[in-house]
Amino acid sequence: MAADDACEEIDSLEAAAGRADAVAHRVVHGGPRFRKPVLIDRKVRARIFELESLAPLHNGAALRGIEEAERVFPDVPHVAVFDTGFHATIPDESAVYALPKRWREEWGVYRYGFHGLSVQWAAEQVRALRLVVCHLGGGCSVTAVRNGRSIDTSMGFSPLEGVPMATRSGSVDPGILLYMLREHGLDAESLDRELNYESGLKGLAGGSGDMRELSDRALAGEPDALLAMDVFVHRLAESVAGKAAAIGGLDALVFTAGIGERSPLVRRLVCGRLGFLGVELDAARNNVCRPDADIGAEGSAVRVVVLRAREELVAARAARKLLP
Repeated sequence: MAADDACEEIDSLEAAAGRADAVAHRVVHGGPRFRKPVLIDRKVRARIFELESLAPLHNGAALRGIEEAERVFPDVPHVAVFDTGFHATIPDESAVYALPKRWREEWGVYRYGFHGLSVQWAAEQVRALRLVVCHLGGGCSVTAVRNGRSIDTSMGFSPLEGVPMATRSGSVDPGILLYMLREHGLDAESLDRELNYESGLKGLAGGSGDMRELSDRALAGEPDALLAMDVFVHRLAESVAGKAAAIGGLDALVFTAGIGERSPLVRRLVCGRLGFLGVELDAARNNVCRPDADIGAEGSAVRVVVLRAREELVAARAARKLLP
């Protein structure tokens, strides 16, 4: 059982009390120390807390979930399974930023990558030599997988990097951030809030940043919504093409998580820009599919798959493997 997100499943936890052998917790950021699942103790909880500044939308919620689950299940082991773990195979050419050497040696500034449990599940279900996984939900990432191993991914040191997301900016010119700090009175706290909670699709179009709302507004012709959709799709297609280059081509493309599983519009628009890679979508299949489903056209050089995210199964298996 996973308990990783602000204790929102407390009723089901209470109902399951006495019937669990262990509890697996998805934790987004493991930093340089946690690359494999670990039994949770006081020191592990403290380290997860220290990493909250790198994943402010996630690690704090994970800790609250851990604390509540430990209350409900005080007599079973609790295991932390880290989203960053699957990306430990990323080579230095992708993992290392072009920043002063002391930043990585003293402060651990590397590309860690996220959504690792989701990408691992996709790699296991869609076995392909060269696979790109688009995990598209409130947070969005694009990952290149070769022979089942992560080679490159759009998220980096924190879950802010990469393509635009519901309320997170994705990658921006760092000069913009320096400009806002120097010239417009933003401090680190306000900058953090704006980048994590007020940017992305929400920043572009207003509203909540929810793709269902945005799609309805875009289809109705609202200019801001159309712009947000164009930016989102452009950055996604650009990232998929870049990840394909990182693995020497593309054999399969996966869409997963909330947007990836439920938005035929986003899948159609993204695939429409990837024809040069051999991606061809079957419009009818795309419009009616339910995960898990192949939606590529007959004869498409690239397999296109809509896959249900099953992070909880990956976490549960990891916990079972760790425990005696």
